[in-house]
Amino acid sequence: MEYKVELPTFRGPLDLLLFLVKQNEVDLQDIPIAIITEQFLAYLNLLEVIDVEAAGEFLVMAATLMEIKSRMLLPRAEEEAGDEADPRLELVKQLIEYKKYKEAAALLEEQAERQLTRLSRVPMELPTPPDLANQPLRKVELWDLVSAFGRLMRETAALQPSHIAVDETPIQSYMDRIVDLLKKQERVSLRELFTPPRTRGRLLGLFLATLELIKGRTVWAEQADPFGELWLRLASPVMEEGDRSQESGDRTQELASG
Repeated sequence: MEYKVELPTFRGPLDLLLFLVKQNEVDLQDIPIAIITEQFLAYLNLLEVIDVEAAGEFLVMAATLMEIKSRMLLPRAEEEAGDEADPRLELVKQLIEYKKYKEAAALLEEQAERQLTRLSRVPMELPTPPDLANQPLRKVELWDLVSAFGRLMRETAALQPSHIAVDETPIQSYMDRIVDLLKKQERVSLRELFTPPRTRGRLLGLFLATLELIKGRTVWAEQADPFGELWLRLASPVMEEGDRSQESGDRTQELASG
């Protein structure tokens, strides 16, 4: 069964480039093109596994990065080097412009979330959020999730060619199982979701289900530091749908039977 991301989850190559620049802690005006190109291609390889159709425009950016890298590596005479514009200049302009829009969008989203907490009636005492960890957690970006998924895939050798096992489990089924698990546990690490059997189709199904839950604001993903463990928790109490029979057994073990 072929899995596809129905919603525009992957925001485009500029979003990934901006993420890589931030992760490398470098000046946007002086991008280390060789390093960024290598990292971009690594994400592209993983993105092609997750959603081939979404990788199209990323391929164009990869070609642009490789062209810029080649131009910067070519030897040039001193007089030519002084006259020729930096080949990264146009890309930097695009990134700066994109960064402005992204920050503006984030500000609007933050204001909208604050507005949702305002009460027009007599204020009710809001529940105190649970202390999930002794160390502070930060909200993660999409590419943090993709990076963590890539590490798990490499660890489990799921990217290697092997016996093809068809997994026809609907994404909604994986979403329901993740929500049920989070109802029983305060938080769950992303790694805990990927229980055996670790087939590519099943891991991909769980990952896409996680993305959909985060996009729908049903689940929050948090991280203590870059490249650290990713934690999932319910964004708010999820209402039960009808009268469900009491479920038995370990929910984590049930994920393995999917």
